[in-house]
Amino acid sequence: MCENMKRIKINKIIFSENVEKEVLVKGWVRTKRDSKTFSFIELNDGSCLGNLQIIADSKLENYNDITHITTGSSIAVTGKIMASPGQGQKWELHADDIKIYQITPEKFPLQKKRHTDEFLRTIAHLRPRTNKYGAILRIRSELSISIHKFFHEKGFKYIHTPVITASDCEGAGEMFSINGGESKDLFFGKPANLTVSGQLEAEMFALSLGDVYTFGPTFRAENSNTARHASEFWMIEPEMAFCDLNSNMDMAEEFIKYLIKEIRINCIEDLDLFNRFVDKNLFKTLDIILNNNFVRLPYEEVVEILKNSGKKFDYEVEFGNDLQTEHERYITEEKFKKPVIVYNYPKSIKPFYMKVNDDGKTVAAMDVLVPRIGEIIGGSQREEKPDILIQRMQECSINKDDYWWYLESRQYGSVEHSGFGMGFDRMLMLVTGVANIRDVIPFPRTPGSIDF
Repeated sequence: MCENMKRIKINKIIFSENVEKEVLVKGWVRTKRDSKTFSFIELNDGSCLGNLQIIADSKLENYNDITHITTGSSIAVTGKIMASPGQGQKWELHADDIKIYQITPEKFPLQKKRHTDEFLRTIAHLRPRTNKYGAILRIRSELSISIHKFFHEKGFKYIHTPVITASDCEGAGEMFSINGGESKDLFFGKPANLTVSGQLEAEMFALSLGDVYTFGPTFRAENSNTARHASEFWMIEPEMAFCDLNSNMDMAEEFIKYLIKEIRINCIEDLDLFNRFVDKNLFKTLDIILNNNFVRLPYEEVVEILKNSGKKFDYEVEFGNDLQTEHERYITEEKFKKPVIVYNYPKSIKPFYMKVNDDGKTVAAMDVLVPRIGEIIGGSQREEKPDILIQRMQECSINKDDYWWYLESRQYGSVEHSGFGMGFDRMLMLVTGVANIRDVIPFPRTPGSIDF
């Protein structure tokens, strides 16, 4: 084998009209079947959903070893690419040389059959070898790139906010504490936690750089085992200076549509897998989001719609109660059959930093609700007036001395500014149709689960 030959990824072969005739590919065996004079090997290197068929002639020097290759084994193949006479593939590789890296034991957990999601969660280190999870991770990668592309095109600055913090942005107290090792003294001089949001820090940079965004891991110590919650998840949080609530809603809608459009263009093969086997209405749902203006309604009006729906909900619908998933899905899937942005929530159920409206009872908050998922974005215009901000801190029992730096930002050139947070993993659930957040995260962290 010519080790100096450049390795070609299988997706470059499958989707190419003019591939090199002599190629080197490396990957993992999906299946193998032997005849008297040939072995047929299906090889995948993770670059795409499709496999490349390898034809191994019995005249190969190590053919006896090749016959012992099992599912999951790793090999390198040098040979000639030729048009395939068989159905299901355009090209096949006729091997001149096969190097075996490792033969997997016969008890390899992934065999040629459909495995349940529950089983695959127990072998999260191997599930990317399956079609479904390989596709999820390729889409996850492309979605990440599209996020950076969107903000870069709009002139946003990408900033890194702290993972370790003394601030509780949401005020819910569901934070993971950090003990700082074996010392009895506080490592940072005060209690520290893993962040639930980079928003407060992002605001500081927006008031200097104009438009910024942060994209990174966040953590919540919420003992919840629902299909929509995880203890570690990724958030995209743009923050925009000189931006009111209406412009904030415009940006959120544009952002969602941009990401869906990018994924539809760049991941169509992988998306088709989910449309065929996971959610047969996936493309229809994505088209509805892309091709319709989002409905915008004040919270108070949404409450009235829910009350008059004639539908029995598990959670009571009253002004002052937060909307639950069942309410959000009714509004998006049954009432309007498209995304809805709910705005102007009661201040009693929202964090201290949201701008108080003139009515004194609501804040300039907004949630973007989409079919099947419910809330995918939450945001607000921030309170820029220091006296009202202090008053809200008192109402929420927050010690203003702990946020002296945040309050100072309202004294030195404060302006109206807005932002939102999008759950990256929920966005991935939306574009794939996957129903459980554990199945779009490479190594999910949920209560009682941290094996990998």
